[in-house]
Amino acid sequence: MKRLYISVLMVVMVTVTAMAQQKREFRGAWIQCVNGQFQGMATDAMQRTLAYQLDELQKDGANAIIFQVRPECDALYESRLEPWSRFLTGVQGRAPYPYWDPLKWMVDECHKRGMELHAWINPYRAKTKGTTELATNHVAIKHPERVFRYDGQYIMNPGLAENREYICNVVADIVRRYDIDGLHIDDYFYPYPAAGETIPDENLFRSSSNGIGNIADWRRYNVNLFMKQMHDTIASIKPWVKFGVSPFGIYRNKSVDPNGSDTRGLQNYDDLYADVLLWVNNGWVDYCVPQIYWQIGHPTADYETLIGWWSRNASARPLFIGEDVERTVKYPDVKNSASHQMPAKMALHAKHPNVSGTVLWYAKAAVDNIGNYGTMLRNVYWKTPALQPLMPFIDHKAPKKVRKLKPVWTSDGYMLFWTAPKGQGWQNKAARYVIYRFNKKEKTDISNPSKIVAITSDTYYKLPYNDGKTVCVYVVTALDRLQNESKEKKVKVKL
Repeated sequence: MKRLYISVLMVVMVTVTAMAQQKREFRGAWIQCVNGQFQGMATDAMQRTLAYQLDELQKDGANAIIFQVRPECDALYESRLEPWSRFLTGVQGRAPYPYWDPLKWMVDECHKRGMELHAWINPYRAKTKGTTELATNHVAIKHPERVFRYDGQYIMNPGLAENREYICNVVADIVRRYDIDGLHIDDYFYPYPAAGETIPDENLFRSSSNGIGNIADWRRYNVNLFMKQMHDTIASIKPWVKFGVSPFGIYRNKSVDPNGSDTRGLQNYDDLYADVLLWVNNGWVDYCVPQIYWQIGHPTADYETLIGWWSRNASARPLFIGEDVERTVKYPDVKNSASHQMPAKMALHAKHPNVSGTVLWYAKAAVDNIGNYGTMLRNVYWKTPALQPLMPFIDHKAPKKVRKLKPVWTSDGYMLFWTAPKGQGWQNKAARYVIYRFNKKEKTDISNPSKIVAITSDTYYKLPYNDGKTVCVYVVTALDRLQNESKEKKVKVKL
């Protein structure tokens, strides 16, 4: 194992020499609950587990967490609309004891660590296969006519306007009450095809087709209406909250669409009725994370083929790549059997300029450092801090410069203090600050992420004082909620 790690690391170092560290990059990880990793866990144990994961991911360089809070029309947060999740307490409808709100706790803990928190919901899934009992206030119990059974699951019928309204009300409640940075949905729209199963919506189609002659087109129409409504709902409440989607990794195969990818797998457009490119090109989502979970060289869904296809076709909104950590380290590099595929995949990210981030499936795999994945993130790929990619279509105006920047001796040591810039409203107020350090004769180039020493919501920073003989320059900039960056303010100090 040690020999393999050394071999992989050597490959990594060679590969990275040509790869510059990015100052802006989405570095996310999915923390799921539906796998039961927290089910029935005591409050203090779950908090310790989550805190440990966040600490390790912070060391790895992550700057965003996508946290699953609604796996089956239930809640890992305090909700008046839906029951507590069984994936939290073991019994749907049972509140945690001692009482706590996991979503609020995660927002606070992520923000303390300089990370964004994106609340992840499964919009249509009302019951997973393993759930045997639903709470009395669950939507499938209160409104059984609004769900259908499919392959052991309950699915909220996307063809019903009242379901779209219901889901958007749930989302509006989350966005209003929690200081989240993003609202995230995954690839569960109409259900994944199952052998011997038929979606029972033909009667609804005949009565509510809206003049659409083809049931597949009608299903896509229903999902399109939902995506537009979701986007508008979020934007009307808190425009800075990003709406993201992580679709299945294949949009369409070339065999059915000349513009599709050279693949031969299940398709978003045809099998899940999800027209992802329409949402991206119409601006109904703020970022897109296709789940490209396969390996380079996969016979029907080659990773290299797919990352190139998404880069060419889905760049109207920021594009991040969903990475399967376990599969990446399981398969050898097709050009170097001494290495797994992480270096080659990261090189492909760098090769495609439209790719501006990565989301890890799943967080715990990186935390457990499978195949030294986490080690290579923190030592190589995500070694320097990164700000979030810009989203000028939401807001492009940076806040003003910080004020009154000066070093001060205090009882706690040598501190750098500043005052927040003047600004009204979410577009102009400073939310965080970036602190850079330069040597005395160095050009103060804030485009270089290796010079970042901290990203903080505080208006102070403790300086590493030594003997007062080292002259350096500190630069502080202000960030707004979307991390537009102000002009710099600098001060010379002796450390």
